[in-house]
Parts: sequence; structure tokens; C-alpha cells
Amino acid sequence: MAKVVKRAFWVVLSIFGLIFLMVLAINVYMIQSTKKYIFNDISKVPERYTVIVPGAMVYKNNVVSHVFRDRIEAGVGLLQTGNVSKILISGDHGRKDYDEVNAAKSYIKTMHNLDLEKIFLDHAGFNTYSTMYRARDVFCVQDAVITTQKFHIYRSVYIARALGIDAVGYISPEITRFRKSLRLNWELRESLARVKAFFSVCLHAKPKYLGNQIPITGSGALTWDM
Repeated sequence: MAKVVKRAFWVVLSIFGLIFLMVLAINVYMIQSTKKYIFNDISKVPERYTVIVPGAMVYKNNVVSHVFRDRIEAGVGLLQTGNVSKILISGDHGRKDYDEVNAAKSYIKTMHNLDLEKIFLDHAGFNTYSTMYRARDVFCVQDAVITTQKFHIYRSVYIARALGIDAVGYISPEITRFRKSLRLNWELRESLARVKAFFSVCLHAKPKYLGNQIPITGSGALTWDM
């Protein structure tokens, strides 16, 4: 009986060891294969037609979280410096009482004097993979700057480039510094999200929703619902 238990223990340990090595290998591969496309300095970001701003949490009364605010501000900054011509804000608007994309548009309207028709809203960007897939197939994005936090940038750029978008990444500057404990939590969750993204790309997964094409070269007003 003891031998059986011991053998089972080593089998389970071996399985967990293999899973750990797979997770580690995918994370290293994703980071190393994309880091040359990622920039910290806005003056060094190559010109692209579109900046993709992935969604993040919003609170009651459409108040954007600090994570989302930093991404939005970075996207606006890229437009103001002339690095990009259009902004594609993607996020979760799957419920009537929760709306990331219109919250972002309202924030920009309040804080910045921009031509709002340059702002496109993707209401079905429920996750990073869906955001990049829909950017390509619904909004006809061929090249882009993706702006998001450092922990998220590698996966975002990896997915976009794997789907055929000529994408680079710009790490969103932090207006308010985040706690170290929060950063650690993000990194741990992201290590598993990268594995999911890797297999989504390999399996040619499709997003929950697609729909008619709304080319990014047109007017963003076609994507507004309020």
C-alpha cells in the first residue's frame, strides 16, 4: 500500500512539474518574442494608423478605474503627438448596467478637446483575444499601437501579431503608482492568461461576437450607441 501511495505521489508531482514547465516556457516565449515591439518612451513609438485601448474596470456612474484611465490617457497622448490617427476603445458592454466603452468615451469628452469621430467603440471586446480578433475582422485594423500596462502588454502584442496585425506596444504611464502587492497579483494572473492566449491562437479560437465590418478608416460615430 505504501508503495502505491508513493508511486501515486511521484506521478502527481511529475504532472505538476510538467504543467509548471509548460507555463514557464509559454511565458518566456511570449515575452521574448514580443519585447522588441514594446516601447516605454512615446517619442520612440512607431507610427501606426490606430491605437487599440483594451478595456478595464469601470465603477458606478461610469467612473473609469485607474488602470483604464492610464490606458485611455496613453491612447489620447498617441493621437495628440500624431503617432496614430484613430482610437479603438475595446471593452465589455455585455450588460445594460455595465459599459466600459461609453465610460471611456465620456471620460475623453470631459477631459480632452478631441474630434470625437476619431474614437471607435468596440462593445464586444470581452477579453484581450476578442479585442484583437475583432480589431482585425470587424474594424479592419491592419496596423496598430496597443497601449496597456506592462504586465498585459506582451500578451496583447503577441495575440495581435499572431492574428496578422502589424502591432507594437506602448506601456501606459502610471498617473498614480500602483501598490507592489497589486502588481504581483496581476503578474500571477497574467502568467496563466498567457497560456490561455497561446492555446487560443493555436486553436484559431473565435470571439463570442463578430458582425458587420466598420472600417477604422471611416467615422467612429458609426460605433456609438449614446
